[in-house]
Parts: sequence; C-alpha cells; structure tokens
Amino acid sequence: MEALDPNVLPQTVPGRGWQARLDLGFAGDPALPAAHTRLVRRSHFGPLRVQRPFYPDGPVCNVYIVHPPGGVVGGDRLDLRISAERAAQVLLTTPAAGKFYRSAGPEARQRVEIRLQDGATLEWLPQETIHYPGALVRQQTLVRLDASARFIGWDLAAYGLPARDERYDSGRVVQGFELWRGEQPLLLDRLLLQGGGAAFGSRWGLDGATALGTFVACPATADDLGAARDAVAPLAGVSAGLSLVDGVLIGRVLARQTDAAMRALLALWRALRPRLLGRPAVLPRIWAT
Repeated sequence: MEALDPNVLPQTVPGRGWQARLDLGFAGDPALPAAHTRLVRRSHFGPLRVQRPFYPDGPVCNVYIVHPPGGVVGGDRLDLRISAERAAQVLLTTPAAGKFYRSAGPEARQRVEIRLQDGATLEWLPQETIHYPGALVRQQTLVRLDASARFIGWDLAAYGLPARDERYDSGRVVQGFELWRGEQPLLLDRLLLQGGGAAFGSRWGLDGATALGTFVACPATADDLGAARDAVAPLAGVSAGLSLVDGVLIGRVLARQTDAAMRALLALWRALRPRLLGRPAVLPRIWAT
C-alpha cells in the first residue's frame, strides 16, 4: 500500500470518486501490562476519520472508524492501514453500517491491512456492510501476525434491501481475506458473488439467505471450537458452520435477516474473547447509541 501523505488535501479524482486513506498506529508498554494502549499515529487523506480513543474495558484502546459520506459509490476507494506494536491491545469498530451503492460502471474498492507485532491483540469488529442492488464492489483484508500476536475479526455482508423487497439481482461483489503468521499463510479466502446469480438461491450457495457473516479467531484450540459451537447452537434463524485449521477458527453464518446474523457473530465473540484474549466481552459504547 502506498504511503499516506497528510499534507495532501482531501479531493475527488475525476472519474474515480473519493480516494480516502487512514493510517493508524497503536503502542503499549510491555513493562506495564495494565497500562492503556495509546493511539500514537494517525494520518488521514479524504473522508476517513477516527474519534478519540475510549477505554470501556481497562487498557484496551477502543477506536471508532468514521466515513462521513455514509456510503461508497462506484469509483470510490477506501484504504485502511492499521499497526499495533508489542503489547498493544486494540478494538476497532464502526458507528454504523457501511453502504455500497449502485454503480454506473466503476468498481468501489476497500482495502484493509492489519499488522500486529509480538504480544499485540487486535479485534476488528465493523458493523454490517450493505450491498445495494447494482453495487460493484471489491474488498480486500490482509492480516499479518507476528509469532505471539492474537486476532479476532469478523465481516458481515448484507445483500440487497429485503425490507424494501429489493434483491441483489445485479452487480458483483469480490472479497478476499488473507491471514498470515510471519511468512506462512494460515487462511487465504476468496469469494465472488454475481448479482442475481445461482449462488444466492442454491443449497450449495447462500440458500436464499441475504446476510453472510465470517468470523476468524487466531490462535484457537479444539476446546475453543467446542465453546464456539455451543454458543451458536441455540440461536434461531441462522445457519452456522465452524472449523479449526492450523490454529485458525473460522465461522460462517447465513441468515435471512441481518440482525440474526449479527447476533450469531456477537455470540461467537462473547464466547471466545475471554478464552482467547483473557478479558470479558464488554460491548463498545458506540453500539448502544
């Protein structure tokens, strides 16, 4: 990813839309485990911002990423680069759902790059992303972990506007997720969904669901996998599948309602956060507003 230049004024590029970048760096003090993690680097270009850090659960630095336009259109590009130094403890989320609107031709792009040093923990918990009918979207997430870093993250995509009886019957969504430990790839995930394609109604695809959630936690154990299965088993209105490969716990959630899919992701987070990160599941304050 190219370097961010804080001296360049936000602007649109003719024919390309908004080009927005956000670069965040976090640091903790390994000699003082109870010390608060600090936001030590913040650089932005275009319409991406963060609010001041919050500390609702002790030393964990909670930061809310804000996209003031409220939606992304064809030609827009959002780039987020996040790094956490040794012993940093970070939770990142968003105050509202993201929206990708119908495109007249150009793709809308979003790239997230996360790098965690030894001893750092980071939770990437954005609210859902709504793909409007006709949206052309390409999203990429890259997570790089040093040897003892820990990561929990999710993605929740909502296709179409079921409340308006508007199906995702045109457009295209391309998603990629990569998780690396040093130079070793742990998870390389690719998804291509064509609006109106067979995948939306087929048993081998979304089977009529309009919300697809993905949950990733690393490192995890077989006992963690059992706890995750117990957490989602009693939930109604969702179909969930969980697996554990090379210490990476992966969950998939399908639902016909976005709220039901989010409840499943939250249930997984509540069950696994104490086990993997050693702290209770305290909800970010922004989710209550």
